[in-house]
Amino acid sequence: MEHRIVGPGPYRATKLWNETVEHFRHTMPLRKHRCRFKSYDHCFTATEAVDWLHELLRCSQNFGPEVTRKQTVQLLKKFLKNHVIEDVKGKWGQEDFEDSRHLYRFPPSSPLKPYPKKLPYQKDIIKFPKWNDPLPGTSQENIPVRPLVMNSEMWYKRHSIAIGEVPACRLVHRRQLTEANVEEIWKSMTLSYLQKTLGLDSLEEVLDVKHVNSRFIIHNVYSVSKQGVVILDDKSKELPHWVLSAMKCLANWPNCSDLKQPMYLGFEKDVFKTIADYYGHLKEPLLTFHLYDAFVSVLGLLQKETVAIEAFQLCCLLLPPENRRKLQLLMRMMTRICLNTEMPPLCDGFGARTLMVQTFSRCILCSKDEVDLDELLAARLVTFLMDNYQEILKVPLALQTSIEERVAHLRRVQIKYPGADMDITLSAPSFCCQISPEEFEYQRAYGSQEPLASLLEEVITDAKLSTKEKKKKLKQFQKSYPEVYRERFPTPESEALLFPEKSKPKPQLLTWALKNPFQPFQRTRSFRM
Repeated sequence: MEHRIVGPGPYRATKLWNETVEHFRHTMPLRKHRCRFKSYDHCFTATEAVDWLHELLRCSQNFGPEVTRKQTVQLLKKFLKNHVIEDVKGKWGQEDFEDSRHLYRFPPSSPLKPYPKKLPYQKDIIKFPKWNDPLPGTSQENIPVRPLVMNSEMWYKRHSIAIGEVPACRLVHRRQLTEANVEEIWKSMTLSYLQKTLGLDSLEEVLDVKHVNSRFIIHNVYSVSKQGVVILDDKSKELPHWVLSAMKCLANWPNCSDLKQPMYLGFEKDVFKTIADYYGHLKEPLLTFHLYDAFVSVLGLLQKETVAIEAFQLCCLLLPPENRRKLQLLMRMMTRICLNTEMPPLCDGFGARTLMVQTFSRCILCSKDEVDLDELLAARLVTFLMDNYQEILKVPLALQTSIEERVAHLRRVQIKYPGADMDITLSAPSFCCQISPEEFEYQRAYGSQEPLASLLEEVITDAKLSTKEKKKKLKQFQKSYPEVYRERFPTPESEALLFPEKSKPKPQLLTWALKNPFQPFQRTRSFRM
């Protein structure tokens, strides 16, 4: 039975729990054991369970090879507490699981965790500022509106460019964008990019958009140093000076002597403990409680590294600036410690990378409510952050460019043509109903031709147009819509009937010729002698 990859989406932590429980129950080898002169069938020892589950988690793409044996023991304790396993005497819940020879078994039924029923978030639909947005307090919802009637004149004005004529236009300056408008655009487009990157139909069950502060996004984009680290306006939210000095000392080891710090045996361990204690006593993890589901959902994209990095970039933009700054400085220190071969061991029995993950994972990602896979998910996320923190904590250039172009477009003047600035309010969109393929093909073929055919008939029957103007318009129409024109005039004869030729009058004879017709030529007498 292969371990299925759980992709991004709501309740991913619960899905991973159920997937792990099912996989463990179906693959764990069971055999006969003896304990205190008594035999027990279909059971296993605690050590066998740790060995098997540890290997299972390390081979799973949902967790990765960074899972430690200690984390596996912690997970089996939760299995015992939730009655996924029980001891051979049927005890569970209150018993403490240890890596020993104690015997355990699976209960007859192991109920999976139900998906939590959260109250649906109220959808916060953010509307982009448009050209004709009314000012606040000028709503026109209850004002009756005259329905729009499309006559030939209006249709001709709206399609004048298509048929070759460009009417006179005027420039309309849009009202100035307010700061609130710009903030709404940043928030809406950032969430839209995140939803598209995660491949979800909605962010409703992954993120409460009410907790998303658009000012945080803008600050994280523009208020940064040359190194890309966020600069805080409120200096009271900065890291304490002693913590920042300790982090610089370990990040720049063995150059900490430049900082005039006292050196003694085990000095680096005390410095590290100081940093770990500060981050361990934060009231909230750096990635915040309300963004927990969003970051856990992104973990389902780690098989697609480029997409995962892009999703993490967008999620990290939603962080408060002080959290983002602390995360940037912490990840830089952790990465430099792991890459520094001259750094003395900071803890006996643990490598530098494992120590960094185990020490700081809970202060980076943690759920407000107890979640059974918190430790494993946090370790998975921190491991990926350490490997890609420089890319993840960059500002996504595509998003920034797109929003800046959008804001610049809304601030430009608008070109309006006659008939396009009419005071008309269209009805709200209604729900669509499915139609048959035959009806769809018919509408696609004739849906746009019927209004054009009506327009052609109005031009033909318009008595106000002179013959010259009517011929000009018909020629333009024939050039733009040849199929519609051909249906109306299938042959040249039918087109000729519209403009019948008038009979030409016979030219009158010369008056002098009619007065004396058929007179013979009379020879005059010559004056020559």
